[in-house]
Amino acid sequence: MRGFRELDRILRGDAMRVPGPGQAILEIPLLPLVSVNVLLAAVYGACMGFFGVFGRAEPEVRFIVADAVKVPLLFLLTLVVTFPSLHVFNALVGSRLGMSDLAKLMASALGVLVAVLAAFGPIVAFFSVTTTSYPFIVLLNVTVFALAAGFAIIFLLRTVDRLTLSAPAAFVEIPPHESGGSSSVATPEETTESERPVRAERRARAVPVSRPEEPQPDPKVRAVFRGWLVVFAIVGTQMSWVLRPFIGSPSAGFTWFRPRDGSFLEGVTKALRTLLGA
Repeated sequence: MRGFRELDRILRGDAMRVPGPGQAILEIPLLPLVSVNVLLAAVYGACMGFFGVFGRAEPEVRFIVADAVKVPLLFLLTLVVTFPSLHVFNALVGSRLGMSDLAKLMASALGVLVAVLAAFGPIVAFFSVTTTSYPFIVLLNVTVFALAAGFAIIFLLRTVDRLTLSAPAAFVEIPPHESGGSSSVATPEETTESERPVRAERRARAVPVSRPEEPQPDPKVRAVFRGWLVVFAIVGTQMSWVLRPFIGSPSAGFTWFRPRDGSFLEGVTKALRTLLGA
């Protein structure tokens, strides 16, 4: 499948083409990559749903189906909410990344995220089958999501830096020093022993020097992406709370959605306290 080949290129760092200094281009077909992202997110969602089958007194296969739908939906809805702000602020700082570039960048970063999630899927499924501890499974999934997000963030920021490298100037010339720019040179008779080192230093500093300038990433664009990542994380965690249940508490029956009370942080804190017996 073409989408898997493209995702493999992204993971190996081969999706970037650099025709010249400061001209990096992310070459990926968007639709095949998005299709694979949805599929891998659904695979991890199905692994999450295993606890609803094996960790309950009354197995509920519907949790596997529900989670296979909800995990891709989680990423899609979070992007729908946050992508407009990224595009607007990216344009305000004068970035050369257009809408198409941003879409490819987001698809690539999400590809890294869901690839890591899918890699952890069998581990999550294994613990879902072998334990009945609901708080443990909740914290395990939160940890896996955090690790996957960490890899995706590293990839995203590195790729942004490469895409926003400025084209270097051919040379940077250091002008002659103001105090040493005179072309007149004192004769040995006119120079005392104490003045000779000073005049030699001035002549050395008066020689113009040229050196190539290294291309640098745009710090304003990087700052925009860092700020956007914070927004994406906040929206994503709250979106996951809105779409819950993903795992399914053994003490509650199956339902597609729960009432909107509490928050993601409260839920994780409660699971941690229960697991530690606090």
